[in-house]
Amino acid sequence: MTNKFRSNRPVSFGEEWDPFGVPLFDDPSARALSRVGVVDIGSNSVRMVVFDGAARSPAYFYNEKVMAGLGQGLAETGRLNPEGRVRALSALKRFALLAKGMDIGPLTCVATAAMRDAEDGPELKRQIERETGLTIHVIDGLEEARFSAQGVLLGWPDAQGLICDIGGNSMELAEVTGGKVGRRVTSQLGPFRLMQVPKKDLGAHIKATVKELARQVGTEHERIYLVGGSWRAIARLDMERRAYPLHVLHEYRMTPDAIAETIDWIGQNDLDELRGRTGTSAARMSLVPWAMQVLGELVRVFQPKEIDVSAYGIREGLLYEQMPERLRRRDPLIEACRHSESTQSRMPGFGKRLHSFIAPIFAEAAPEKYRLIRAACLLHDTTWRTHPDWRAEACFDNVTRANMAALSHPERVYLGVALLHRYKNSRANSPFAHLFDLISPEDMNEAEVLGKAMRFGSMFALHSPQEAAEIDYMPRKQLLTLKLTTKGEDLFGEVAEARFASLAAALGAKPRVKRP
Repeated sequence: MTNKFRSNRPVSFGEEWDPFGVPLFDDPSARALSRVGVVDIGSNSVRMVVFDGAARSPAYFYNEKVMAGLGQGLAETGRLNPEGRVRALSALKRFALLAKGMDIGPLTCVATAAMRDAEDGPELKRQIERETGLTIHVIDGLEEARFSAQGVLLGWPDAQGLICDIGGNSMELAEVTGGKVGRRVTSQLGPFRLMQVPKKDLGAHIKATVKELARQVGTEHERIYLVGGSWRAIARLDMERRAYPLHVLHEYRMTPDAIAETIDWIGQNDLDELRGRTGTSAARMSLVPWAMQVLGELVRVFQPKEIDVSAYGIREGLLYEQMPERLRRRDPLIEACRHSESTQSRMPGFGKRLHSFIAPIFAEAAPEKYRLIRAACLLHDTTWRTHPDWRAEACFDNVTRANMAALSHPERVYLGVALLHRYKNSRANSPFAHLFDLISPEDMNEAEVLGKAMRFGSMFALHSPQEAAEIDYMPRKQLLTLKLTTKGEDLFGEVAEARFASLAAALGAKPRVKRP
């Protein structure tokens, strides 16, 4: 579990980092969980995303994509795809009307490689603005790289390495370190462009281009973050080859050797069959053969230790652009859990008090574990509406598949096991047992202890559990002591006593109760 949030990194950008005017969230009326809509007009797809407010962890209120193929054939003709133009304009008319119906502020619309490179791009921009009322920002490759990098930082605050964003007609690289975006570069390594390169020249063309990119951004990056649909399709195929149990692409991690094996495996299999097995669209799968050649060369030249998938990119980068500095510094996981507690729990605010109550058990926890303990306490009561027979399973399923940032796959399972044990003493015969191998036996035991501590602490559902009792844990003496108050003695019934004994057993400690 290496995804450690660092909260002491200041991020300071100059005026050039704000091309769209005053950040929306600096307006107090906009900070009150208003909705923010962004549109990304790409070479392959046109997408509108509406984020539900200024939360540090993005909540997707609305998300719609049209695979318009606007940039298909651009390298050959120099013009946008005629059918793609019609489909893109139709989608944007719909998006403009949806935004009005949702009563959100002006959509922030950016267009990337296809519209900036096509000779009829300016003409389409004028037509869109005339017929929809939207304002389109056609950004250059370096701006595209920056927005993609900011999207990764929004969902992955401690990102250190090289962001690689592939679209239909271009591929951008950006360096991130210490919460800042560094060197950036753009190229024409998008699959639509590569389709126009003669097959006999393709390998040499990719090698020469990647070599030049490496010269500009350096090769000292231990980690590459992949952004873009073609990369996600390859990652999903890697999951299929490995029979990986958790089909969550964000923070899915691959090694160079695994990527090499997957590229070989894709080449040996029928793409249509793989598409059916992974649920990948035909339009997306058609780009994979070119994207995987680029990825193979990137790994060969940059030699990263790890390759990670980011579900966040340019659209999330546009949201990050609008965030004030104080919001950027917050932990996305904790912010998301706070929002869940405030909207879904029976006693909002109790999670913080529960955390204080059980904290003595975890006094020696490392920072990366401590934030998971905080997150679990905030989420401990958010599935109470589920039928009691299924609450434990609902907890696990929700957190392992939730749209949460700054959370690795092992950390998802750790939280899932903790929340499962918040509602259930045993995980025997769990339908999620196939996921348990994603964490170590030590982490499994810690998660069980955390769950049983929350399960016990919830028995004192007063304003604060500390009104009823205090916990004292001495691991070296293997002793767990509960000091009851007068009020707590009346609350400490036989169910609470059984849960306390179960917690002590999970710790390998002797339970002791001190009564007033």
